[in-house]
Order: sequence, then C-alpha cells, then structure tokens
Amino acid sequence: MTRRYIPLKSLRAFEAAARHLSFTHAAIELNVTHSAVSQQVKLLEDQLHCPLFLRVPRGLMLTPEGEHLLPVLNESFDRIAELLDYFAGRKVQEKLKIGVVGTFATGFLLPRLAAFYQKFPHIELQISTNNNRVDVAAEGLDYAIRFGSGAWHGTAALYLCDSPLTPLCTPEIAAQLTQPADLLNFRLLRSYRRDEWTAWLEQAAGPQLPPTHPVMVFDSSVTMLEAAQAGIGIAIAPARMFSHLISSGRIQRPFSSEISLGSYWLTRLQSKVETSAMREFAQWLSAELVASAELRPSEGLLPNTEL
Repeated sequence: MTRRYIPLKSLRAFEAAARHLSFTHAAIELNVTHSAVSQQVKLLEDQLHCPLFLRVPRGLMLTPEGEHLLPVLNESFDRIAELLDYFAGRKVQEKLKIGVVGTFATGFLLPRLAAFYQKFPHIELQISTNNNRVDVAAEGLDYAIRFGSGAWHGTAALYLCDSPLTPLCTPEIAAQLTQPADLLNFRLLRSYRRDEWTAWLEQAAGPQLPPTHPVMVFDSSVTMLEAAQAGIGIAIAPARMFSHLISSGRIQRPFSSEISLGSYWLTRLQSKVETSAMREFAQWLSAELVASAELRPSEGLLPNTEL
C-alpha cells in the first residue's frame, strides 16, 4: 500500500504549538522562528482544508479538528522516540504525563510515589499540579486527576474516591467551637465554590451564613490549609486529604458533619488510546485507594463533637 505524503515538519510544528497554545513557545522548543512555526501550521491547515487553531484575544485555542489530531500526534511521536532510544541502546522507559489537582497530589499521590517507582521502575511519571482547571489536550496529558462529578466533555473518567468537606482549624480555634453557630465568630475560608459553607451549615443544622460574614476565597485547598494553620480562619476542606496535618496535631476537625460536593476521578481523552503504562498506573492507584486505611473521613475528630 502506498502511504500518502505525511508532512512531518508541519505536524511537528502543530504538535508543539498545540501543547503550548503558543507559536512563540513552540518556536523556542523547536529552535526555529515564530514565523516558521506559523507558516508550517498554515501549510498543514491548507492541506487538511480545515483550521486547527482559533486565534482568540488570550492566545490560541484548538478547533475540534485540532483537539482530535493532538493526542494522536502526542502518542505517535512518543512511540517513535521510545523506539529510537531502543535502537540507540538506551534503556527504554514509558513516559506518563499526569495533571493532578493540588489537594490530591499533596494529600495522597506524592507520599506514595516512592512505592510506585519501586514497583514500576520502567515508568517515568511527569506530574504537573493544578487548581482543578486543566486542558488535557493542550497540555498533552495522558491522565488528569480531577475533582467534580465525573462528567467532562469528550472524557473517559474512572472513579477514585469520595472527598467530603468538613471544617478544619487550629487546636486553639477548635477549643472555642462547641456548636455550629460558633463558627460565625471566626473568618471562614473556602474554595471558589460559593455554596460550601452554606451547604455544610444546613447539613449540620446550624444557622444561615450572613451575607456580610467575612470569607476568604482560595483557588487551592493546600493554600487554604496554610492559612488555617496560621490561625487566619476556619477552612472547609476534605479531611481525608489532610490527614498528615490532623495526625500531627497542627489541624483539628471539630465537627463530624460533612458534605459531598464531588469526587476524585482519573480522566483521559476518549480519543486517547490507553498504553500499558496508563493501565498499570490506573490499576495501582485504584488499589492504593482501596488499601489506604489511614484515609478515613472520621480521623482527627475531636471528642464529644458528634452532632
């Protein structure tokens, strides 16, 4: 069979620009000029008779055609690079690019990476953390660990675990909390989800949150708990992801009530073909979550605070 002409230079320029969503960054990676990348992408769009990028005020955005092409090129170039390494006599390692919401990364994944590498020395993990906003295609990720409902467009999602939210604070503040109404004596800390404290107070049969009550908003639960440790206020966050702070005594959980506004999911593009490394990582992560007896939501609960 005669294979049609494959414009490798144009495909390489598109793949780099699509990962970075920037012609400038792609040019730096490929050691060429900005105009050279732009020209190669234009040649590819002309050959395919469709646009691959939309030019928007904040930069570039992939079209549906570009979103379909990017993961195919990512996988193809990775496989070519691995085979070339094999021929060159270097030890072949399977690379796995994973984006992880910061809370899950620090609360569960990172403490277990040494055990992962011991079991899977042939897999090289490339991990980037985020605040739950991630573009899997643009970043060239194999997996993204997200918090939410599990329903993301064009995405396959594997359920990992629940992550109910509950108040967390310093021991000094916890000593002043005997009922949910006492929370209103302190500044409340939350994420970008507006309904967290309202939903928890309703669940705990507490008072309504006054519209003028002082609240601080964070884009990362990790940063929020740093503020809570500093005594700035009371955080509402997943206790199971901060068991290390609770067990150390730096943070306490004053009430048993909790609310669930989502779960953690291991996600990938539906168009992404699973590799053996991806399957091994998914199976290992699921097994670790099942076996993690230390991540019980009730851990760290203060005595006599059942509601």
